[in-house]
Amino acid sequence: MDREIRLVISGTYSTGKTTTATALSIATGIPLINALSAREILTTLYPSRRFQDMSATELMALGLKRMEERVRAESIAYGEGRSFISDGSVLNEWIYGTVRMKIGINPGAAIVHQLVKAVLGFPSRRFFRKYMTAYGQVVNLHAKEWYTDVAHLPIEFEMDSDGHRPVSERYRQLSDQHLIDSFQAIHLEPCFITGNQESRVMQIVDHYQLPLVMPIKEAVLLAELRIKENRESVSKKIIEQYSEPTVKEKIKIMTEF
Repeated sequence: MDREIRLVISGTYSTGKTTTATALSIATGIPLINALSAREILTTLYPSRRFQDMSATELMALGLKRMEERVRAESIAYGEGRSFISDGSVLNEWIYGTVRMKIGINPGAAIVHQLVKAVLGFPSRRFFRKYMTAYGQVVNLHAKEWYTDVAHLPIEFEMDSDGHRPVSERYRQLSDQHLIDSFQAIHLEPCFITGNQESRVMQIVDHYQLPLVMPIKEAVLLAELRIKENRESVSKKIIEQYSEPTVKEKIKIMTEF
């Protein structure tokens, strides 16, 4: 590799991008930008709250916090003129928000919950659309100036049924297309990567002529182990924090947009 590369591993929920990005970083020795996951942020920002119960304000705060985490981590490598691999990008949270504005802010919740939120949130939609437009201007400029390349992982398999995915298949399909469109709009044409994890990492290494400091098979195994341990730790913390809301709390959750 004869140039600095700031490579985004792009994809929507449950496409395996975290494993691909982590394995690629291990295999190449290029630093990984791995901001705290939404689940990790949830345990400190809104402990005991489930994604499907969150209000629009809480979801915006979650997205802003994750953007802050990403930019902070990217700034270190960017300021030192070093290459990096990013698990997702600043566009993810913005796109997740815009899709929620289209199909409902809690797509993973029960239908009755979604209908109540849709009715109560109607008067606020104009403000939230304006907010997301402003948010989009900021993150699109950042993405255009800070990232050099994009490897996109399309949806190839069903969503992981781990109980922590706060979205629907329709949400996944829409956000996947929005990610592709957004990168193309800022003239960063995604390279589409498919297959199992070893194949994905090999394709990316070959396409971008990245160095290898470890066999790809070994890097994938290490990445999967690291991610499994982290997710188990976070899941345990979520379970420990969660308490069944009272009837009064359930009504408040359902009626707060």
